[in-house]
Amino acid sequence: MKRNKILSRTFEMVMGALGSIIGMFSGSFLIFIESFGQAHISFLGLVAILASILGFISTYYIKKNTEIAGVGFIIATMFVIAGADYINVISALFLLVAGISLLFRK
Repeated sequence: MKRNKILSRTFEMVMGALGSIIGMFSGSFLIFIESFGQAHISFLGLVAILASILGFISTYYIKKNTEIAGVGFIIATMFVIAGADYINVISALFLLVAGISLLFRK
């Protein structure tokens, strides 16, 4: 009889949710800065917010399919970095760590 080892994915869920929340706040901050007329970066803020939504969706899929969730986190990382250059680095790191951990931890 083969024993199945159940792996807890709490670490990935926390990292993904934290990265998505930080990405939402930083994307909103970019849109807020643009409302004062300082820079034309509202599109970049919108891209960062949409990537954070993808991160939340990937957090939902962690329990169902870890490979899809891991790829979703890595795609969200790429869009977060493209959306907001330096302000979203922490969010991108959290999402990237969650994605890599989901793909390579067995």
